[in-house]
Amino acid sequence: MDTAKPMRADARRNYERLVEEAKLAFGRHGVDASLEDIARNAGVGIGTLYRHFPTREALLETLLRDKFDSQAATARELLDDPSPVDALRTWLLDIGRTSAQYRGLSESMMTALTDETSRLYASCHAMRTGLSHLVERAREAGELREDVTTQELLLLAHAVAWASEHVGSENAVDRLFDLVFGGLRAS
Repeated sequence: MDTAKPMRADARRNYERLVEEAKLAFGRHGVDASLEDIARNAGVGIGTLYRHFPTREALLETLLRDKFDSQAATARELLDDPSPVDALRTWLLDIGRTSAQYRGLSESMMTALTDETSRLYASCHAMRTGLSHLVERAREAGELREDVTTQELLLLAHAVAWASEHVGSENAVDRLFDLVFGGLRAS
């Protein structure tokens, strides 16, 4: 049973403005964007931002929770794909694109995977579990190298996202991932 009181209308508006400003700021400046600027651009004080989001990670978690939950669900759906390796590639490419959305996000996600106290841990862990199933299925079908681990694939997806930040090309994630994925297929 949810015992949290509903937000007042003005508090809800402040919350929504903060989320929108955070999307813009993180999109422009990466996950290290100034929280003070986000609050100011939302028309509220920094105290209001911290009442809604006690940490930067809490704000990130709010922005990314739905996307991460969706990616976990997509992993489950892709288990029915006729080509296990194509399903794996599709999912990893989506992770790479998500990670490239905000400069510095890859590092936050990788940190969250190992920190059970992180607000992003549960969502990241659900995604990792989905990836594990896709990896296992692709291996069993003989379409993925036997020596490739789930952790390595996550690192590669995030490395591609990080590298794409420095390429400056609109389709950098796709191009770099094509190069990496070619070496992952079983001979």
